[in-house]
Amino acid sequence: MKLLSCLHVWGGPPGPRPTPSSACWNKSGSWGTRADLGVRPTSGTAVGSVFLALCLSLHAESPQERGKRIVNECLDALGGQQFMNVQSREVAGRVYSFYREKLSGLDFANIYTRFDPEVTDTTHVLAVRERQNFGKKQDYGTLFQEKAAYNISFRGAQPLPDDRWERYKDTTFSDIFYILRVRMHEPLIIESKGADVLLNAPVEIVDITDADNHTTTVYFHQSTKLPVREVFYRRNPVTKDKDEEITVFSKYRETDGIQWPWAIERQRNGEKVFEIFADAVKFNDPKMQSNLFELPSDIKLLKPE
Repeated sequence: MKLLSCLHVWGGPPGPRPTPSSACWNKSGSWGTRADLGVRPTSGTAVGSVFLALCLSLHAESPQERGKRIVNECLDALGGQQFMNVQSREVAGRVYSFYREKLSGLDFANIYTRFDPEVTDTTHVLAVRERQNFGKKQDYGTLFQEKAAYNISFRGAQPLPDDRWERYKDTTFSDIFYILRVRMHEPLIIESKGADVLLNAPVEIVDITDADNHTTTVYFHQSTKLPVREVFYRRNPVTKDKDEEITVFSKYRETDGIQWPWAIERQRNGEKVFEIFADAVKFNDPKMQSNLFELPSDIKLLKPE
């Protein structure tokens, strides 16, 4: 209505009037020629178009404003405060690993996650612990702590190779769900990169850059507001080239008022490397045992690979 009002005011008072190219309303309350006011003749259509563009520009969002709005809409769609209050998560399902696009492994998995509110330097220190148990009996797996990780089996606990540990850290720091849950208090630069179509779905693209200049590009579905894809780059320790890491999220379901993707696929340099299909998801389960995230005191420590 304000924009229409602006256009109505620009058109002058009602009643018969000379052609726009030769006349205008003067201070005496009568129509006079543009030459009387020292104004060069201009097309009324052109003037209206310019004024319309001016009015629209006053209400346009900057890339930063649009990016923050899209991220806030995503937070609301994920569950708002309920999502932000998540302290632990358990995902049970089937996991698949791939090498050169061919299936190289599959198993049952229970992935337990617990956030650590005591961590303050969330830019450099993980504020989460994760235990990945595999097999129907959950008798082997991997423990990721804030500063170390171990492969655990009946033989003992073996420190994870440095390259796998660094990849896990980079992937976690760049994960959109981790960013939204843990890192939003940081001085992040959130900037819209416009809209596009991804797999026949309209998406909003947003870059999220932290203080160390690490950027995660996230694709948000325009209708559901949920993240459907994220991309980040990390330096390959062997080739020294940049690896493109892509994660695709789908099959969202609501659990305890929180939306979570029950299918997650990871790609590296265009090749699928990992996939998980969840059968069950739990949040803030009081039965989750805290010792899941600690090494048993009597476990044998093995030499690193």
